[in-house]
Amino acid sequence: MRSSILKIYKEKVIPTFIREFNYSSIMQVPVLKKIVINQGLGVAVANKKIIDAAIQELTAITGQKAIVTVSKKDISNFKLRKKMPIGVMVTLRRDRMYEFLERLIRAALPRIRDFKGIKNKLDGHGNYTLGIREQIIFPEINIDNIVKIVGMNITFVTSAKTDNEGYHLLKEFGLPFKKKEKNSNFNIYG
Repeated sequence: MRSSILKIYKEKVIPTFIREFNYSSIMQVPVLKKIVINQGLGVAVANKKIIDAAIQELTAITGQKAIVTVSKKDISNFKLRKKMPIGVMVTLRRDRMYEFLERLIRAALPRIRDFKGIKNKLDGHGNYTLGIREQIIFPEINIDNIVKIVGMNITFVTSAKTDNEGYHLLKEFGLPFKKKEKNSNFNIYG
């Protein structure tokens, strides 16, 4: 099944970039390479069931099997040993990536209470990371089966060379960025 986000890319994003950024070829237009979803579960050191539940939840959210991430070294203050499971992650590409992006934009983000948009701070290379505090915003999660409410980081990796290109690409896909404030020299005290 082809996603409507991919259709938007072909029909809207490519012509917009060629026009606004003066590209001479379609191949210069940045693309969304992958989406990486990561859950850090430091509390899993004490309770191994949290890792199993997180794998099931992330697999349900993304439609792709989640893998366990393990610690790289010993940290005695956190009671952490090398190669202990401390999180889960999924890397989405191609059709699954576009399907997840569409569900994120159309179903999950609107379920956040008092949602006013996401911050528009990219990493300097055209990539963007979105932090979500609760996995229950995704409709695939049954709130009655939750072991623990945990957050996740969703990283959008693009081929954009600048933050401006990456911002415009993600904005055209429909990510609801907060409006940039214009010169606000308003002083409430006087």
